[in-house]
Amino acid sequence: MWAAVNERLLAAPAVSERARDLGTVEAIETVRWKAQPNLLWARIHTSAGAIGLGETYYIPQAVEHVIHDLAADLLLGQPAGAISSQWTALFSCTNFFGFAGAEMRALSALDVALWDALGQVTGVPVYQLLGGANRQSVQAYNTCVNAGPNRDWDHAVDDPGDLAAELRDLGYLGMKVWPWDKFAPQLVARGSTGPAGWSSMGPVGSYLSFGDLASGLSMLERARDRIGSSFELLVEGHSRWDVNMAIRICRALEPINVLWVEDICQPDSAEDLARLVRETRVPQAVSERLISRFAFREVLRHQAAHVVLVDVAWTGGLSEAKRVADLASTYHLSFAPHDCTGPVTALANLHLAIAQPNCIGVEVVRGFVDGYYRQVLDTPLHLDNGRLAIPDKPGLGAALSADFLAQDDVEVRLSK
Repeated sequence: MWAAVNERLLAAPAVSERARDLGTVEAIETVRWKAQPNLLWARIHTSAGAIGLGETYYIPQAVEHVIHDLAADLLLGQPAGAISSQWTALFSCTNFFGFAGAEMRALSALDVALWDALGQVTGVPVYQLLGGANRQSVQAYNTCVNAGPNRDWDHAVDDPGDLAAELRDLGYLGMKVWPWDKFAPQLVARGSTGPAGWSSMGPVGSYLSFGDLASGLSMLERARDRIGSSFELLVEGHSRWDVNMAIRICRALEPINVLWVEDICQPDSAEDLARLVRETRVPQAVSERLISRFAFREVLRHQAAHVVLVDVAWTGGLSEAKRVADLASTYHLSFAPHDCTGPVTALANLHLAIAQPNCIGVEVVRGFVDGYYRQVLDTPLHLDNGRLAIPDKPGLGAALSADFLAQDDVEVRLSK
């Protein structure tokens, strides 16, 4: 028997030869678009002919410099299929001087691109590489941003019940709104920020009056009165409040029966988050702002979350997001991938959600899906009855379109 085993081993190609079949990293591109100044795409070209696509969001020029000035020297010429090795090399280097900023967003974009390239070369969708399908489609909830053909935030302010009924009838799991951001301390700034606007950023508020609390609560009450129990309501806090005000908000929300409250206070203290879990009865979702499994470990160890909310494009790419999702499952918790940013993150979220049994749903902005995503991608995301279907193409299943890359307002930088 052992002779036969040895014969098969000797006949099998060496590991290094199989790695060469997957190609090496030959070039790295970054792509920026003036119309979406917070987005950065990364494209990894391999010797096997694949062009893997990744993405991240916020301060793209800083991330671009990390990719070309640091990551390129570590990745170029290396096996494209050795994703764990490349992740470890990049993380170990950036962790030498502090990883949780532009460095981790760069790593995230490159990691997603490596998974996409591997799927293309092997001929299978990324979800298959992540362990295979646990479902054939995944339900989406809509974050109510004014975008593309949809003015969902204006609609939520003017008539939240009507918007909730519309989204319910379209098959969405629920809708997410942020009723109290405008009452927190405001920044006065120019330039572009995230989709929720400058009111979502700023100093933490230490007082929310009862009148302002009631004003924000009315948005959710009007929606619940219209749709009853047939639709989920989700609350985004954008970390605008201190713990005392977060508790005040969450206690007021208890009769509304929201699916979760997300980042109602800063997520950097697991002990403070645990107070919300202990002192209120609203499920807490934590947090797109946590970078790497190490931050999530502390939250879970302190029993400080009900839903583990992960951003693939910030926390370390698909590799790290899967580790976090698996970690959540060991605590018998669901995870939900965050995306209010870009089309590649939405694609990566879909593959992760298909592969992970503990995914509760995925986030989309329907105005993005029906708007600029169609301009950017060669294969659009398709929502059917509020669900995203299992992808059937190799890799992530889409690329930046040739027409988009040829636009005058698209800038490309190359390292090779």
